[in-house]
Amino acid sequence: MVAVTKLKSNSTIEARNNYSRAIAIDDWIVLANTAGRDFKTRTMPADAAGQAEQMFRNIEGALAALGSGLADVVRARVSVPDPADMPAVVAVFAKKFQGIDPVGTFTCTPLAGPEYKVEMEVTAYRGAGTAPTKRLSVVL
Repeated sequence: MVAVTKLKSNSTIEARNNYSRAIAIDDWIVLANTAGRDFKTRTMPADAAGQAEQMFRNIEGALAALGSGLADVVRARVSVPDPADMPAVVAVFAKKFQGIDPVGTFTCTPLAGPEYKVEMEVTAYRGAGTAPTKRLSVVL
C-alpha cells in the first residue's frame, strides 16, 4: 500500500488555490515552488540573497516536517526573474547544497509579483543523503 502525506503550511494561497506545500509518496517528496516569504510574519526581505536564505529556511522546515532534509534533495528548480540577481541566489544555493550536488535547473522567468526575487521547487528522496554515493565525472 502506498503511503501519501500532504503537508500544508497554512498559507492563504495554498488554501485558496487548493494545493499542498509538499506531498510525500512513500520516500519521495515533492515540494511546491517556494518563495522567500516568512510564513509566520508574512514579511519578505527586499534583496535576492535574503529571500534565498528565507526560501531555504521554508524548504528545510517543510522537509523536516516530512522526516527529511536538504541532504535528501535530488533535484532543484530555481526561478529568478532578474538575471542580475542570479549570482546572489546561486551563491546561497551553492552554500546550502555544498556536498549534496542535486540536479539543478536555473531559469530567469517572471514570478507571482515584482517583489519576488527567487522561488525554488525541490524533489527529495528520504534517505538519499545517507545512501552510498558514486560520483562520476565525464566530459559530455
